[in-house]
Amino acid sequence: MASKQLTCATAKERLLRACRFEPVDRVPVWMMRQAGRYLPEYQAVRARHSFLEICKTPELAAEVSIQPFRLVGVDAIIVFSDILIVAEAMGMPLDVPDSGPVLSDPIRNFADVLRLRDFDPNVETRFVSDAIRTICAEVGPEVPVIGFAAAPWTLACYMIEGKTRGDVSRAKAALREEPAMISELLGKIARSTAAYLRAQVDAGASVVQLFDTWASELSHEEFRQYELPSIRHVFDSLSRPGAPKILFAKGSSIHLESMSESGAEVLSVDWMTDLAQARQRIGRRVALQGNVDPSILLQDESMVRQAVQAAVEKTGGQGHILNLGHGILPTTPVANARAFVEAGQQAMTKQSAPRVGNE
Repeated sequence: MASKQLTCATAKERLLRACRFEPVDRVPVWMMRQAGRYLPEYQAVRARHSFLEICKTPELAAEVSIQPFRLVGVDAIIVFSDILIVAEAMGMPLDVPDSGPVLSDPIRNFADVLRLRDFDPNVETRFVSDAIRTICAEVGPEVPVIGFAAAPWTLACYMIEGKTRGDVSRAKAALREEPAMISELLGKIARSTAAYLRAQVDAGASVVQLFDTWASELSHEEFRQYELPSIRHVFDSLSRPGAPKILFAKGSSIHLESMSESGAEVLSVDWMTDLAQARQRIGRRVALQGNVDPSILLQDESMVRQAVQAAVEKTGGQGHILNLGHGILPTTPVANARAFVEAGQQAMTKQSAPRVGNE
């Protein structure tokens, strides 16, 4: 335990220390989907370029990635990309119209899974790594850059559904009726995702995050049997580079103990998961990220600041990365996004968090 005030020299040091549950002077703050539609500056870029054009042009991706760092004051930059880039690289045509992403030729049988290809991230998806290199060159070595990908089950859902607006019933039926096909698919995705994230770390990403958007559709038993082994494969492959791993799961409460066995240094939880209870359940084995309800940022600034302080108090400010419980909403006022970040950076922290179980 820290006995006196600690000052972190850089934003990168602060984030890495928080990921490793080491003492920090304050919580680091960033927001999922922080580069995007709520920012007029992003809208200006988007008016001139398609979504995929931005993703696949390193200079454009770097520009919109850096915007919230400069305009909102976040402590970390997450590279601008899309979780379906991996599916496209594996052989599924991708389009992203305004109505939402579409993967052509969705998976319908075992043969479709076998046709998926391994890919070289230094070739097919080099634009992501080049965007990270461009960001690092622009902001310098003191600012952390976060790389990311979809968790295997979430990407599998999109690959089976082709597109989804909250309905993954076909993917769930496949899991129960064709478990061998799902296991093969998750294995292929995990191998490709591991290589994809290693390339991001090699390009300069300080931290990587897996997004498990559809974890809530899995029972406890299904998560442990299918998703957990594939996530472990991804994270085990990243042990050598040493970049901390964050696992975000929507519907995290049911899976919290299983998530803590994934190899992630940080569990990012949604707003339905109480941070204090999460800390009691998993102890100090891993850090926590989150988990303010994004809809609170649509309220007045005083409510935003109250929600931030409440979240930080639940963890004592240690082993905690302040974030939202899901992506920032596109109608969020920029002033409220800035208030969220400022409140986190000013929040009172405890250098000695209470001891809890499993320590």
